[in-house]
Amino acid sequence: MSAAPSGDPLSEGAYGPSAPGGLLDVLKVAAVVLDDRGRIVLWSPQAEELFGYTPEEALGGYAARVLVHEEHRDEVVELFAHVMREGLSWAGVFPVRHKDGSTRLLEFRNMRLRGQSGNLYALGLAAEQSTLRGLERDVALSTRLVAQSPIGVAVLDPALRFLSVNPALARLSGMPADAQTGRPLREALWFLDVELVESAARKVLRSGAPLVDQNIVGRTAADPDEDHAWSVSYHRLEAGDGRVLGLALSVVDVTDRHRVAIRATHARRRLAMIADASVRVGTTLDVARTAHELADLVVPELADEAAVDLLDAVLSPDGSPGARPGGPPLLRCLAEVLAPGTPGAPTGGAPGRIAGGTSPAGTLAGGGNGGPEGTGTASATDDAGGGIGGIGSGAYEPGKGSPVARCVESGEPVLLARVGPADLAGIARDAREAERLGRAGLHSYLVVPLVARGAVLGALRLRRTRRKVPFDHDDLVPARELAGRAAVAVDHARWYRKEHDTALTLQRSLLPQRPPPRPGLEIAYRYEPAGAADEVGGDWFDVIPLSGRRTALVVGDVMGSGVAAAATMGQLRTTTRALADLDLDPAELLRHVDRSTTGLEQATATCVYAVYDPDRQECRISNAGHLPPVRVPSGGAPELLDLPTGVPLGVGGVPFRTRTVALRPGDRLVLYTDGLVEVRDAPIDTRLEQLLTLLADSGSRSLDRTCDEVLGALRDARGHDDVALLIACAADAG
Repeated sequence: MSAAPSGDPLSEGAYGPSAPGGLLDVLKVAAVVLDDRGRIVLWSPQAEELFGYTPEEALGGYAARVLVHEEHRDEVVELFAHVMREGLSWAGVFPVRHKDGSTRLLEFRNMRLRGQSGNLYALGLAAEQSTLRGLERDVALSTRLVAQSPIGVAVLDPALRFLSVNPALARLSGMPADAQTGRPLREALWFLDVELVESAARKVLRSGAPLVDQNIVGRTAADPDEDHAWSVSYHRLEAGDGRVLGLALSVVDVTDRHRVAIRATHARRRLAMIADASVRVGTTLDVARTAHELADLVVPELADEAAVDLLDAVLSPDGSPGARPGGPPLLRCLAEVLAPGTPGAPTGGAPGRIAGGTSPAGTLAGGGNGGPEGTGTASATDDAGGGIGGIGSGAYEPGKGSPVARCVESGEPVLLARVGPADLAGIARDAREAERLGRAGLHSYLVVPLVARGAVLGALRLRRTRRKVPFDHDDLVPARELAGRAAVAVDHARWYRKEHDTALTLQRSLLPQRPPPRPGLEIAYRYEPAGAADEVGGDWFDVIPLSGRRTALVVGDVMGSGVAAAATMGQLRTTTRALADLDLDPAELLRHVDRSTTGLEQATATCVYAVYDPDRQECRISNAGHLPPVRVPSGGAPELLDLPTGVPLGVGGVPFRTRTVALRPGDRLVLYTDGLVEVRDAPIDTRLEQLLTLLADSGSRSLDRTCDEVLGALRDARGHDDVALLIACAADAG
């Protein structure tokens, strides 16, 4: 029952006149009053419409004669006498004669009335049976539909107080229907966003435009841990004359549909994440960077925290995947990323990295130290820090039976949907991390192995702290796919590193060691291999003692990279040294070397071969498609030697020529490979001019210092190609 009206009753429509169009007008109830003899003494306008007789035609006449067919008159007279005599009411259906002669079935309510003078009267209320039965059916149907509907339905008055609530809505709210009647909307529908619902209801009441399928998400008392979704619709209720009677509100539980939509959205996002992995993970042949790319990709899309561990054996130069004999695996954390706002994460709007990285490169040096004899040093950079990609220390041993250890040993994922306080010790690497994870609110944990070519390389650890939904088996699909792609990239990097190291070792073994002092000549040299992102090349240099105090100076570059290029370089260097003992003219020597390239896998190479004679103070030079040497006269400007360029070795059929160049005491001859001056973003002529500028003031500096300064200024920081540099300075022949 609704609450009692407040304020001015008439203003609220609780009392007072009603406009036409109400229920009584729909029913067209006719009122007729008869005196105790059965004559018509009162005749309502509805009676005229229902029976067809005007008041003038009906008043004063006997009702039995005016309204009843002759065959029914005796029955009507008896019924009238019974009502008047007994004072009992009668209700039923009776056939009545219309003025046009037709017969109509009307629903009657008859009762006896007593006037002020004591006279008796009979009141008859009549309505057309078909109209009344139709209304009864509509009401019955509406009542049953609302009561049995699985949709929550309520009717509210204009003040948004509940007038009626069906059982379905009572079940949704957890409050009996009779307890909700008379309550304001915000009290009964507490489990919805009441501000949103109330605002929508008032808007519909004002405008009259229905609002359908307003989606609202919330939680009920029966299931406080899970989100539910409802579709709420609003319709204004109006009387026939347009008066606002209230509001009809329906609530449909669409949780299943909502969850399907959420799963579909998650599936699309995960597919997009997997697609992104093809371009975001494994962009370089660097293990540490690949680990960071994987961790950055999954946070925060799949997890609030992610860490990538690799087996320590995988990171060792000659190691192979597999568990350590007699003990649990030894892992090294390469990357750990936390979502913004997670305890322990750096402040900022992007995921923060808190572990992993690349250690500075070290220097592996060989040869002399640039002493007074003019001998130089050959140096090469390589990764330091114990493993592939410059990864520093930080190895840890997971506890026996811990999720990470089980994952690595079995090669299968380990899922802890619910993490309790007792699980933290097995999840964390140490007590400090266990404390941080506890503060962060870790509640779900997933470990996925990194598997490539059937071998476990490490593990991807995923944690959820802020996201309330735990990991489930649906999360395993993208996690395994991403881990698999990253594992392939790591495996490629491992094999690349092995080949790179093999080629570098081969190349170093084929380069000359510190040459013995040569009469009338000071020498310094450098060799730097390509950077970690590129293959080892086939650059080489050589200093060959010849008869008569002469010295051969050689710089060459095999086109291509890798082990094949290094092997070809070694063969060409060996051939050159063997032919040098024959005291051939430089052009003739290059012709024989060119013929020796037949059958080599990578047979194309450039080379400069020069023979210095300290007694003649001259240098005889032949060029096979190489960049021109630089001569730096003592006290003069550096110049690129104008030599016949020739064609590279391996082309064949084109003769080489020799040119004699003066090289007096104090003069310097600079031989180099293209890795020194060729870069992708500058013309070669510009780079050669820079080289000449650097050498212009080099006469006052030592040869070793000149080598270092030239390399430091011109060497491409990215190290896309290897570099060989040889500087010879003529000295007194004595």
